[in-house]
Amino acid sequence: MAVSTPLSLEVVNGVGTVTIDNPPINLFDLSLYGAMTAMAAQLRDDPEVRVVVLRSANPEFFIAHFDVTLIQHLPTDAPPATELNAFHQMCEAFRTMPKATIAVIEGRVGGGGSELALSCDMRFAALGRAVFNQPEVALGILPGGSGTARLPRLIGRSRALEVILGCDDVSAELAERWGWVNRALPSDELWPFVHRLAERIAGFPPHAVAAAKASVLRAEKDVEADLLLEGDAFSGTLGHPDTRVALAAFMEHGGQTREGELRLGELAGEL
Repeated sequence: MAVSTPLSLEVVNGVGTVTIDNPPINLFDLSLYGAMTAMAAQLRDDPEVRVVVLRSANPEFFIAHFDVTLIQHLPTDAPPATELNAFHQMCEAFRTMPKATIAVIEGRVGGGGSELALSCDMRFAALGRAVFNQPEVALGILPGGSGTARLPRLIGRSRALEVILGCDDVSAELAERWGWVNRALPSDELWPFVHRLAERIAGFPPHAVAAAKASVLRAEKDVEADLLLEGDAFSGTLGHPDTRVALAAFMEHGGQTREGELRLGELAGEL
């Protein structure tokens, strides 16, 4: 009997396309988390892959978010971090690998899935279909997988606070206007654009792509230090009584079901 895997990889002309398929909502559970961590290392070290594209097999969800049932069992007494946690390391692998990384978002993306997409070099979204959300504060926590470090750098302090504190849905059109995504395109234009861009980059000298990316990344100051502080702040919320209540309420009100996740902004407001 074949063992199902939440990820598949296809490499064509130097473009490695990773397809996420973890039904029913592409939840960032242990299976997907482990597979994505291994995939990041594989892609980073594979010289045949010169551009990485992340996509979903599910038209409704890119990645819903990190599994709340796992968050409920995280330790509440973690000491201050001296190195990046495993989730931060995975996200940083996509940000720092010496090749271009692109997330193509055609459905909903939230929480840790949004943070993975934020860690990629570029994001492209389907107009009328892609929806973004960071729901963590409504659950008594904070975006602890790089969201508080990434969003202010992309969209500015005030808009990042609107997203993070408001816990509401953000459309592809607004995400483009704010700079959360590079472009929001009609569905019939999205993949032709992404394919052309990815193949152009893959056709250029890899050493020049790597050097140019590394040079651009130097403009992002103190990212690792901010991620360490974010991780400590996230851990600090886990033991609060209100957090336990909010996490349980999220699950009781339809969190991690297709129906609940398709109305994540509304659900967060009801908690």
